[in-house]
Amino acid sequence: MAPLASLILGSLLVFLTHAEKHGVQVIGNLKKGLNPLSVSDLAFGSPYLTTAIKTGIITGVIGLAEGVAVGRSFAIFKNYHIDGNKEMIAFGMMNIAGSCTSCYLTAGPFSRTAVNFNAGCKTAVSNIVMATAVMLTLLFLTPLFHYTPLVVLSSIIISAMLGLIDYEVVIHLWKIDKFDFMVCMGAYFGVVFGSVEVGLVIAVTLSLLRVLLFVARPRTVVLGSIPNSTVYRSVDQYPTAKNVPGVLILQIDAPIYFANANYLRERISRWIYEEEDRLKSSGQSSLQYVIIDLSSVGSIDTSGISTLEEIKKNADRKGLKLVLANPRSEVIKKLDKSKFVENIGQEWIYLTVGEAVTACNFMLHMGKPNPAAMELQAPDNAV
Repeated sequence: MAPLASLILGSLLVFLTHAEKHGVQVIGNLKKGLNPLSVSDLAFGSPYLTTAIKTGIITGVIGLAEGVAVGRSFAIFKNYHIDGNKEMIAFGMMNIAGSCTSCYLTAGPFSRTAVNFNAGCKTAVSNIVMATAVMLTLLFLTPLFHYTPLVVLSSIIISAMLGLIDYEVVIHLWKIDKFDFMVCMGAYFGVVFGSVEVGLVIAVTLSLLRVLLFVARPRTVVLGSIPNSTVYRSVDQYPTAKNVPGVLILQIDAPIYFANANYLRERISRWIYEEEDRLKSSGQSSLQYVIIDLSSVGSIDTSGISTLEEIKKNADRKGLKLVLANPRSEVIKKLDKSKFVENIGQEWIYLTVGEAVTACNFMLHMGKPNPAAMELQAPDNAV
């Protein structure tokens, strides 16, 4: 009742005081009647057809992005599930039907959704009630809105939106992930100082930038042995993890392809240089083996294979042996087809990091090939 009371009182005050003559903006005259049919206006031979198609695509994409984003925001807020595909199908069908009756673009704008939510709407029946109310208003009640001040409409929307601001979630994002906080604030300020479209563009751009940075600069870590176990974990995450003498164990946590191939090659080379300097400065035995754990590498392309070949050549020049551990099925098949398996030797590809370390330690102490080394038959019996 509060929005309705504000609307009535605001209109009465403007009517009685003639405030529209003193700078108060009002709705003004509204035409009576429903929208006319527009099917007869379809013209596929128009010289503006190309412009209409481009505009339609852009408008459609923005409308879909806005509608789905707003729908998911309210779904998270009220803890219910929403199917983005069905939302897009619904928007498309409504716009096809609406275009035949001079209908405005159908979408899920934040303002109207917030007002519906604040009014206590639960199901899609609210849209039927809303459409009926709008139809009756267009037919009979439009003269009553002549003196409705725009500030009242703005206050209704703003009051509905204020209840959706959850500062605790923003604080939670700041504590957990600073980049998520930046995305959230970028979207917020984009909507406040621009529009919903601007906020969406900022949020999507920042999110894509984060994905590209993660893809182009994947995480690589040095693994160490956990005492009294055969488990190998990151030496940065686990202080008790110890480096294996003469062996450098690296783990790659992303697919290897053209976007990150150069970075991984340089990163692995840097790890090798740093490990050699560390061993020299501490007076320990020199580096002999480099084990690369491929358990998290789901795929690889030709650029990634070329990177592994360059890493092997760099290791050979330094007198090091390159060893692979736990390559995935797709990865080992491509390595076999590219002759990389033949180049590195099947006996230097192992199921686990533990087996690879055992083989390297065996050769370091015995000075001869490990008879227990696993033979890999690829691609039919690939790991």
